Amino acid sequence: MRTRLLIPGWGGSGPDHWQTRWERDLRGARKVELPGWFEPAPGPWIEATDRAVVRASAASGQPPIIIAHSLGCVAVAAWAARHRRPIAAAMLVAPCDCEDPRASAALRAFAPMPRVRLPFPTRVVVSDDDPYITVAAVTALAAAWGAALTLVAGAGHLNAASGHGAWPEGQALLRAHLAAAAA
Repeated sequence: MRTRLLIPGWGGSGPDHWQTRWERDLRGARKVELPGWFEPAPGPWIEATDRAVVRASAASGQPPIIIAHSLGCVAVAAWAARHRRPIAAAMLVAPCDCEDPRASAALRAFAPMPRVRLPFPTRVVVSDDDPYITVAAVTALAAAWGAALTLVAGAGHLNAASGHGAWPEGQALLRAHLAAAAA
């Protein structure tokens, strides 16, 4: 079975976050521990992502599936710009805009936003009222990444604070994306 690598954003994913729940509920799901959850740095996050991808590929004998949230999405895009390793597919949920002058210093450390075409099937899922990225910014980002874009109405940052604990709709989007990627 393919490993599903869950890559959290700033601060990690708390106990009520959908990534934490998916780690418990989805076979083959494993959350990636990134260094400095509250003081993230691009280099260490990119290298931790690379180590996780290498381990997952070796353990299952298949390229993993990446499921990232917020700053984790930016780390995945930055990782893909540096490393060329096989990935079955990626779902990037609620990427944050690290170039927004209102972003915290921790997020701005990841600027400029990586704008390279991702070499694996990618779907970006974001709310039309996400406080960390505008629809215009995420539309341009998804286009640069060569990703399909799913806009969810009124869902905030698609995290536990915005009412997305188990987030079964996200699992349905993941299943549909994986089916399309396999076709």
